[in-house]
Amino acid sequence: MKVPLFSRVVLTRDVPGEGLRSGDVGTVVEIYDDASGSAVGYELEMFAASGETLAVASVPADAVRQATSADRLAARAG
Repeated sequence: MKVPLFSRVVLTRDVPGEGLRSGDVGTVVEIYDDASGSAVGYELEMFAASGETLAVASVPADAVRQATSADRLAARAG
């Protein structure tokens, strides 16, 4: 399922080059589609609890899932 632009998402795998871990929450700021219009990747903006941008990272579509009301936010030191 394609995640809409500006949706909150949860990483399903680590992104070590950006210091991001599975379970981190971010916002979709760009969608990369293939010729058929299916999402193949997303550009995510990841925020600190204070609201500062931590990273802007490109990830494949299968590295995120849309956040749900069952998800709980938590804090961890970077």
